[in-house]
This record gives sequence, structure tokens and C-alpha cells, in this order.
Amino acid sequence: MQRKHTSGSKIRVAAAGDLHCREDHHGRFDAWVDQLNEEADVLLLCGDLTDRGWRQEGKTLAEGLSRLRIPCLAVFGNHDYEGGAANDIAAELDRAGVRVLDGGHWTLDGTLGVAGVKGFAGGFGNATLQAFGEGLTKSFVQGAVDEALKLEAALREIKHVDHKLVILHYSPVPETVRGENVELYPFLGTSRLAIPVDHARAEMVFHGHAHHGSPEGTTKGGVPVYNVAMPLLARMRPDRRFLLVEV
Repeated sequence: MQRKHTSGSKIRVAAAGDLHCREDHHGRFDAWVDQLNEEADVLLLCGDLTDRGWRQEGKTLAEGLSRLRIPCLAVFGNHDYEGGAANDIAAELDRAGVRVLDGGHWTLDGTLGVAGVKGFAGGFGNATLQAFGEGLTKSFVQGAVDEALKLEAALREIKHVDHKLVILHYSPVPETVRGENVELYPFLGTSRLAIPVDHARAEMVFHGHAHHGSPEGTTKGGVPVYNVAMPLLARMRPDRRFLLVEV
């Protein structure tokens, strides 16, 4: 049964990404879900929920997540789009009570608000790719701009809640991708995603994707950013494999 919240009580938020569930992973997440039910009030999933983006992988994951007794919000990652079955995966997860956000938002008791988009690549700071030159380059940059605009719109919908959280797959800051090959940095996120975060004065951002990155960073506006890719979490805290914060 979901814990009821009273005014002033803390909400325990768990976050993880990059579960990379495969079709034969039946039961793989059972103990993890049981631990989440005991320790958290809300679960945020930051993309790459499946490994190849196949519907059957989504069905297997939904089977495990159906054991959750807490609300679960998710965004997709690049792996979830690989098999061309993203809508089917979202439908499987929805039947298990997992809501996939793609520019959408969710609120709890008018206190906690979550805005979510996949995000996209493009680089950081002065090295951010610009929409100049070939049409392919302009299309690539427009993909990042579109994701940032979706995030801006989602955050606008929760502007009146006390705690505004953001879930992404791609990183909005370079600090949390450090540890990856430098050549990969432009493909792991973009500073464009940090602009709406700072403008809306969000409280925290969670993302995945950078398996070998670093756990924490901040936007220019001082918003904490957490890399919750499960391979990284497993190296830091193998007994938990999710980040737990209170808001």
C-alpha cells in the first residue's frame, strides 16, 4: 500500500537508469523491486529500460515492475528506440503501472512534480554543436533543441509545486559524463538541456546513459545533477543499485 504523505513530511525518491532488460531476464529485478517497495515512495527510471528495444523485453520488464507498490515514472533512452517498438514497450509498461514521460509531467499531492524527456546529444558549453552547415547537422541539432523545448513545457506545467524534479536519459552537464572516453562526450548529452532546468529552478536532475561517468555534477544555476546509470550505481553501492534522496 502506498504511503500517505502529510504536509511537511519527506518524500523518498529512488532513481536508476540503464536497466537494459532482456527477454530472458525473468525474475532479475524481483529483489530490487522488493527493496524499492521498502525504502522509497516514488521510483524514477532514466532510460535504456530495455536492451534492444524489443517489445518482449518491455514485457519482461513490465512483469518485474508490476510488483511495485509505489508510483513509477520513466523516460526512454536510445536503446529503447533501437527495435522500433517504443510505443509497444510503453504500452506494456503502462499496464504495469509505469508511466513513460516524453515531455510530460506528473505530480504527487501538489508537493512533488516530475518532468521527463529523453533528451539528446550535442556536446557541452563552448563545444556545443551549432546548427550550421549541412542539413544533417542542422537536423541533429534540432533534435536536441526539440527535447529542450519539451522539457521547458513540462516544467512550466509543474511550476507551482514545492519540489520540481527532472528525469532525462542524456546528461545536461559535462561533469557526470567524466570517466567516459572523451571522444564520446558530445554523444552523451548537451548543455541545451540545462537551460530549462535552470530557468525553472528545478530542485534536482537525474539521468543515465553514461555507464562509466561520474555520479554528481551541477548546472550553471547550481541545480544538482545525478548520474544514476545502474552500472555506475552497482560499482558504488552493489547492495542497492538505485540512488535514494529525500525531498
